[in-house]
Amino acid sequence: MPSLFETMATLGSTDPVIVSAALTGSWPTKAQNPAVPITEPEIAGAALACAAAGAAIVHVHVRDDDGVVTCDPARYARVRALIEAAGSDVIVNMSTGGGAGRTGDAERMAPIDLAPEIASFDCGSLNFGTGVFVNSPAFLDVLAARMTERGVRPEIECFEPGHVWNALRLIEAGALTPPFWFQFVLGVRGGAPPTLQQLVQLVALLPPGSRWSACGIGRAQLPLGVAAMTIGGHARTGLEDNLYYRKGELAESNAQLVARLVRIAGELGRPVATPVDARRLLGLAPRPASATAPTGQAGQAP
Repeated sequence: MPSLFETMATLGSTDPVIVSAALTGSWPTKAQNPAVPITEPEIAGAALACAAAGAAIVHVHVRDDDGVVTCDPARYARVRALIEAAGSDVIVNMSTGGGAGRTGDAERMAPIDLAPEIASFDCGSLNFGTGVFVNSPAFLDVLAARMTERGVRPEIECFEPGHVWNALRLIEAGALTPPFWFQFVLGVRGGAPPTLQQLVQLVALLPPGSRWSACGIGRAQLPLGVAAMTIGGHARTGLEDNLYYRKGELAESNAQLVARLVRIAGELGRPVATPVDARRLLGLAPRPASATAPTGQAGQAP
């Protein structure tokens, strides 16, 4: 078996780094950090700021009027419309997670009918904090089929090695088709630990040609993101996963966290992907020039 460093040497990539910003999540509140965006205008505004800071993808959850996670497609549509009205071509990745048990399967799949460019595909069940995040084989089969019908690229989210194994089963069955985009979410209580050893082992399981990103929960966010970029992967940051900029200091915004990763990518000698680059790398259709022409102001309904 190759050593850790021998494995790392095979993982290098000259691809531009795709920085994803996870803006809101299902659980963070303004009481924990006032910068967490809750309303659709706030989420769209955060997306635009992250795009300006260098993010190619924004990972979006939406909340109801009480600030509770929902998968209401009308709210997702409004966030996307506000982003596009401002003239941004940032890629909108809609969550189908539904708050890890807060919403039912049918509601979780509803955003797929909007045909987002990317949507999350949580590839297995696990203990999640004090609850259980259920993603049954039947649910995944239906979700994969619906994404294929709508032309949505699945972001194959894996919280532990068994989820990669689930993805390989779906790939073998033809339910998931290339190019593959994996997101390793490490450090959830109930999932895999946020270590370099675990990350390298997960990457080693992937089909050839797969592209992958990593995010660490809490204080693991920065070191895991840097590790991913160092060994040829891509990275996710944002207030969904971590409310702090450094120990004892709340992050001022999602964009602040994005800007830090972008700066470090430059120090590592890797260019940062634009949305155009990311679409090419992930096999997404190019956006027509007219689709990003400004028609309104961020934070206002178009």
